[in-house]
Amino acid sequence: MTALAITRPVSASIGRCELSFSARVPIDLERARAQHAVYESTLRQLGCRVESLPAADELPDAVFVEDTAVILDELAVITRPGAASRRAETNAVADRLSTVRPLARIEGPATLDGGDVLRAHRTLLVGIGTRTTRSGAAALARLVEPLGYSVVTVNVTGCLHLKSAVSWLGEDRLLLDPERVDPRPLDGFRLISVAPDESPAANALWVADTAVIAAGYPRTLECVETLGLPCLAVDNSELAKAEGGLTCCSLIVESSEPAIRAKRDVPKGRSKDDS
Repeated sequence: MTALAITRPVSASIGRCELSFSARVPIDLERARAQHAVYESTLRQLGCRVESLPAADELPDAVFVEDTAVILDELAVITRPGAASRRAETNAVADRLSTVRPLARIEGPATLDGGDVLRAHRTLLVGIGTRTTRSGAAALARLVEPLGYSVVTVNVTGCLHLKSAVSWLGEDRLLLDPERVDPRPLDGFRLISVAPDESPAANALWVADTAVIAAGYPRTLECVETLGLPCLAVDNSELAKAEGGLTCCSLIVESSEPAIRAKRDVPKGRSKDDS
């Protein structure tokens, strides 16, 4: 069945986006929107049915829809983003996802960004860094472990999210920047390092058995191609100024039908303490 790719327009206020590791530089709004349109076109080219949520110009980071939810076969977990300014982004996403998945939610004071959750089959790698706390990872585990998923925490340094440093490329393959992530929890995976000085290429979108890699990183692209994997390069240089990557800009729902129809909401992921 055709995958649904949920996106959201680039906000007019993107210049006021949250930043943690990058210096603020001007973002060309029209160029960012043009690049985002190519990104959506690429998803369509790969067979996805792209659905864009309503614009939210009052929410600077709204284009980065990945951070608002973790989508599994059985349910969608609505996150509690680590940046307080981003929490209102989840409302429209939850409304849309409620039509295709039962919903669960991460409750405060725990925080969890979707960009810190990397799914590889039934393993969820969860990055612990500036946006996701250990109590957020624990709250996620309480929701998904009864469904047969395992949660493995990974320490992330020097970048915004786990997916800034690691991407799944199908089967047992992980593309990563070993300078930004602790590789010890990744035992059992086949680790493929990005080329030196091409750290942003570690954020790659795996969809329709194809690796979508940021343009401008030819050695990493060539490395992935030597594995026999189809690759596409997409320019996201403007949104990269907002610490955004390719995975950030979509939520991929593999089936447009709910996996479980009987119960639209499941218990919330609560946490007594934050860390």
